[in-house]
Amino acid sequence: MDYKKIGNAYYIRVDCDDEVIASILEVCRKESIPSATFTGIGGCKDAELQIFIPKTGEFETEKIEGMLELVSLNGNVVSDDNGQLFHHTHALFTFKKNGQHGIAGGHLKSTTVLYTTEIELRPTVGGFIGRKFDPETKTGFWSFT
Repeated sequence: MDYKKIGNAYYIRVDCDDEVIASILEVCRKESIPSATFTGIGGCKDAELQIFIPKTGEFETEKIEGMLELVSLNGNVVSDDNGQLFHHTHALFTFKKNGQHGIAGGHLKSTTVLYTTEIELRPTVGGFIGRKFDPETKTGFWSFT
């Protein structure tokens, strides 16, 4: 993984076998970024996608593998009161399976790069977005304290 700051944004190149979310969080830690938004595209070899089931209050996870075109990566990073970083990321992948084109998307838990992934990270300017835990859904939400 390598990155460069240009203006107010960070441009991150995630390399083969690196995990994308871990790379984004690493840049945030190194650069003391408490909150940000990001977008990206790339080529990956596996992904863990989740969908939240409100009735159970839990995520269902599906792992996909193969040549995965990451056609859309959107998310944010926020911090809790202790400075711990959290991500909320959605992704859409295309792939071929049994000669057919497929699409899979949802909440992204993790994805490993096959050849490269390119990300634009935009830190929050003039303040930061926090995170508050919601006991009803057992998930975190933005906090503007």
